[in-house]
Amino acid sequence: MFDPTIYDNLKVAIENYIYDLDNLDERIHVTHRRDQLDMASMSRVFTLQFCLREQAGITAELVLKSALEDTAAEILETPGSQPGCGLELRFELVTTKQPDLLCHDIQAILQENWPTQRTVQQIHYVFGETPITFTIASSVYFDRKVNEEQMQDIPDLCDHMLHALHSLGKMEK
Repeated sequence: MFDPTIYDNLKVAIENYIYDLDNLDERIHVTHRRDQLDMASMSRVFTLQFCLREQAGITAELVLKSALEDTAAEILETPGSQPGCGLELRFELVTTKQPDLLCHDIQAILQENWPTQRTVQQIHYVFGETPITFTIASSVYFDRKVNEEQMQDIPDLCDHMLHALHSLGKMEK
């Protein structure tokens, strides 16, 4: 019989909670879902992207990753290993405003919600496009592995993501 891994259990819990926010609570709209197995590295990545129902222009994405080493350590019950998954949160907004000014505000919003996590922002635009629109992609990296012990944190994590989306939406107005 198949015994689900940490990755499988977290993926199902995250998926259920976020889809409840979409279908039952109608607070968000899931815009993209990906569950990918990389056969070359035997790694797995699950992403679930969503936006607030009233603000489709700003998206949030939860990314859960599992490497071969973690899956093997878990299945083989390797002594001394601490298997788990990587977690990353991504936010993206498209704007015509000056991105350099917005990045400081975005950084403050992300630090308010995740003060101890590393954040990275990237600005993208198409050269020669008129009017110029900038895409600001911001990522929050959890530098520790997550496992089933953090299962009860999923509602809080999602609530923080919704709070960040609301804050980003106010900033854009």
